[in-house]
Amino acid sequence: MISALKDGLIGGACLDVYEGEKDFFYEDKSDLIKRDDKLSALVSMPNVILTSHQAFLTDEALKNIAKITIQNLDDFYGRKKLKNEVKIKG
Repeated sequence: MISALKDGLIGGACLDVYEGEKDFFYEDKSDLIKRDDKLSALVSMPNVILTSHQAFLTDEALKNIAKITIQNLDDFYGRKKLKNEVKIKG
């Protein structure tokens, strides 16, 4: 993505998630030197907006999370088919 942004193949990017973001966001770490060349490149680009995983904090998202969680619990305890079941292959 970085090279595509630099080359103009992608006009811009708005990112709400960055792999390994917990190492860089959520706490004041301004006194620490952490090196991540990809993150440094992204935040230095004028055509990139990067937030620290904030999309889930909207009223709508939080209501949906609560609604789905309650529905999952109702289905589980009612022994109904679970729409969001994660099955581990092993």
